[in-house]
This record gives sequence, structure tokens and C-alpha cells, in this order.
Amino acid sequence: MVFLYVNMSEKEHSHFIIHKPFGCISQFVNNRTRKKQVLGDLYEFPEGTMAIGRLDVKSEGLLLLTTDGKLSHTICSSKVEKEYYVQVDGEIDSDALEKLNKGVEIGIKGEKYLTKPSICCKLEGAPNFADRTTKIRDARHGPTSWISVRIREGKFRQVRKMTSAVGFPTLRLVRVRVGDIQLGELEPGGVIAVKELKY
Repeated sequence: MVFLYVNMSEKEHSHFIIHKPFGCISQFVNNRTRKKQVLGDLYEFPEGTMAIGRLDVKSEGLLLLTTDGKLSHTICSSKVEKEYYVQVDGEIDSDALEKLNKGVEIGIKGEKYLTKPSICCKLEGAPNFADRTTKIRDARHGPTSWISVRIREGKFRQVRKMTSAVGFPTLRLVRVRVGDIQLGELEPGGVIAVKELKY
């Protein structure tokens, strides 16, 4: 009898870059009674696929998926920079941006938390994103502005809490980059299978 030894550490893993659409849950099972789209509705992912970090249900943009648990842990724990384009309520000013860059106090699990310094700046005009499936609000309610937010941490709903803390609530949030991986022109719901994730 011949035994074939397979080194599981050399197993080929699958990796994906996706554009998570608004209203989609960043997991494969919906534990709530209300029907929500899940990641498995976007593509036939192989068994064992997991999201590397998450985006809340109202947030959109770049999400990385993998079957490699070690890689997922590495990316989540290595403080990789993430960039978000954020539409906020009102014309954000330099004072608010300076506060965001220095760090602001937000609430995390009932406790106060001071965010680490970030890199935030105002964008010249709105990014060329596809219209969201749910209308944000009518222009009659006042002006809005877009900012870029670059952080190396990822507390629950952190960016939303940060902009709210400086008086400019988030209306729309799209993650456009994780490390060197860009969202680019990938449309909402789009999935790209890649050989590796170079973050």
C-alpha cells in the first residue's frame, strides 16, 4: 500500500477582490430574519472563503476575500492603510479636517476611544461612482462634500463616527483602497479572482 503525503501548508488558496454594494452584508450567512443580500449572492465562492475585515451594511467598496486564514490574519493585524472616499453632510472645513488628522474621541462598545492620527483631505468634486441603489437625500437639504480618509485601524463604524464627531455626519462611504490594492473601475457587485493579494 502506498500513502501519498500532502503538505497542507502548500495548498493552493483562492483570493478575490470585490466591490461590496450598498445593502450587502459582509458575510455568507444572514443571521437576521430580515432578508439581506450576502456575499454568496454575488459569486460562487469556494468553501472556506472568508472576508478580510468587513464593511458595514450601508458602506460600499473594496473588500478582499480569501480561503487562507493566515493571510486574513496578517492583513488585519499588520495595520495596512485603508482609504475611504466619504460624502459628508455640509461643506467640511479645514478645522474639522485638522481634528480628524490629529485624532478624535469616539465611542467603542460603550467606552471612549481616541482615534490614531489619520490623513484626511477634501476632494475636488464628487468621485465618479455609480449611483447608489437607495437615494441618499435631496439636494434641497443643503450642500455636501467629499473627503478622503486614510487610516491604519478599523474599529466598528470608525470612519462614520469620526466624521460625526467633528460635526459632519457621513452620508455615503466607499472604501477605495487596501494597501496597494485599488477598487479602480470595478462596478458594485463585481468580483475578480486573483492568484495572490499583494497588499
